Amino acid sequence: MLLTNGKKRIPIGYEDFKQLIDSGFYYVDKSMLIYELLHSGGQNNLITRPRRFGKTLNFSMLKYFFDINEKDNAYLFDGLKISEHYEELAMYRNTHPVITLSLKCAKQGDYDKAIYSLRHEIQYQFKKYSDVLKSEKIDVNDRKRAEEIMAKDVPDTVLGDSIKLLCLCLKQYYGVNTIILIDEYDVPLDKAFQKGYYDEMVELMRGLLGQVLKTNDFLQFAVLTGCLRISKESIFTGLNNFEVLSILNVQYDECFGFTDTEVKKILSDYNLSDHYLQIREWYDGYRFGNTDIYCPWDVI
Repeated sequence: MLLTNGKKRIPIGYEDFKQLIDSGFYYVDKSMLIYELLHSGGQNNLITRPRRFGKTLNFSMLKYFFDINEKDNAYLFDGLKISEHYEELAMYRNTHPVITLSLKCAKQGDYDKAIYSLRHEIQYQFKKYSDVLKSEKIDVNDRKRAEEIMAKDVPDTVLGDSIKLLCLCLKQYYGVNTIILIDEYDVPLDKAFQKGYYDEMVELMRGLLGQVLKTNDFLQFAVLTGCLRISKESIFTGLNNFEVLSILNVQYDECFGFTDTEVKKILSDYNLSDHYLQIREWYDGYRFGNTDIYCPWDVI
């Protein structure tokens, strides 16, 4: 998918890694995030970055690399930096079930609407594995509980340990632990604070995330992203295996947003190098760890 002048198209608004690679869009290689996670990440990793810095696209990339059901898409990483480490990372490449949970659905005006949206998001995660959950490999009682969660009118009280249950079922079927990716984890509480139902929402989120991240023997590791750092006292109480990585941390400082070197290359690839000083003056307004970072949306 090229422009008439032979240059690759810029992927404005695309968030699916496979679609971006298969369509031949211009891609700034952030695949070494995978390497960093596996070598220096904790079991539970919270990465906070501003909006429009590629968090959702990076999550999509992680899913295609780790997901045991995406083996046919392993080619997506050929030629990227991470491909130089295929042999070293073979035990993780498309070898684990992955649950991808986006909590931006809970950006609602009141608690009932937020719960309704969260319920449907969680039910969707179960339905993606509906064939697995019907397997005789799954304990009959766990199958029954999963069916109850997929039912239309599942009560709110069941949501707390629902993702943990799904991890248990996936362990029974695949024989390995699950990787969990939670995008925009802060949206439910941010919106609840704005609209006056924070106390109700914090209890639900404390139960949901606590069950998933703290007492989950079927978790390989988890990555959460968001814009805000919600205090540990509110939803991560007692979670001592939690690594918080804000814009002040050196770790992952080049994995979100564009570095100065990347911006120079983009401009060069599109014969726009003469505009470098202008771009730097306009958009070089961030520093993550030890690295000056540009907002990808602005540069694009």
